Amino acid sequence: MVFDQLVVGIDLGGTKISTGLVDSAGVIIAHDYRETRATEGQEAVIERMLDAARLVMAQAGVNQAQVAAVGVVAPGPLDIEAGVVVAPPNLPGWGHVPLKQLIEEGLGIRTFLENDANAAALGEFRFGAGRGTEHMIYVTVSTGIGGGLILDGELYHGANGMAGEIGHTIVMPNGPLCGCGNRGCLEALASGTAITRQARERVARGVLTLIADLAGNDPERITAKLVAEAATRGDVEAQEILAEAMNYLGIGMANLVNLFNPQLIVIGGGLMNIGELLFGPVRRAIARHALPTLAQAVRVVPAELGADVGVLGAAAVAQSAASNSRL
Repeated sequence: MVFDQLVVGIDLGGTKISTGLVDSAGVIIAHDYRETRATEGQEAVIERMLDAARLVMAQAGVNQAQVAAVGVVAPGPLDIEAGVVVAPPNLPGWGHVPLKQLIEEGLGIRTFLENDANAAALGEFRFGAGRGTEHMIYVTVSTGIGGGLILDGELYHGANGMAGEIGHTIVMPNGPLCGCGNRGCLEALASGTAITRQARERVARGVLTLIADLAGNDPERITAKLVAEAATRGDVEAQEILAEAMNYLGIGMANLVNLFNPQLIVIGGGLMNIGELLFGPVRRAIARHALPTLAQAVRVVPAELGADVGVLGAAAVAQSAASNSRL
């Protein structure tokens, strides 16, 4: 079988390594999924990454010479230009690891490193909900809030590769404390963690809510998913918690609309699955708070790549680099 331009995408996480051989249309030709086993140390993890890449090439019957590039998605913080994983909290013992160089030397294929949110943005832009756009913002809303910026058809990194920290824009001065140390960050008000905190506080105060019943009156069992379930069953408290959180998310998105005038905002992450409980308030907040001409120009849609976003994001990084004149 003859394939068009092929790349390998490797999604390295704290618990799993997902690897795919991907063609230019974003079709995953061969796929491998395995545990990271981060506690075994970086050398063992990198060897598993290399083995997975070799395996997907072998499954498709191609060799290194037929692969244009390798894209690696890794948890931050990263030094993108140097290709170094700095000190990710979910990869213990990884301090300033030259991952790009190690993968490149192990496979004999040009390799490029990117963080997860930026790679997801590029993946959705090339293969998912952002196809056909030039100005797109990707936002992931789950335990935390992150994002990536596609401006004039290119992934925007900023001065030192850290652009797109959407979750740490301030939407409520003197608001709840965020994990970054600031107060009132979007992440502290609209993430899954924020929703869970709000629900636990209400239950702890003895507020009558279905949330407590669904959690078996155990606050530690309360999650954002459980709050969403209570809301869909008509629980007023759960509906209020979600409405407030998603209104703040919408305010954050309105700020992005005013700053960047995007055609599209793509929302991914686990909270995307609550559907209109998220998208309705966000769209209304944008209409209310963004400048009218800018609000009318943007659509807000769910991400499309689902569980493949890591591999396809990594593949998009590789394809973008492979088409760059630096190669």
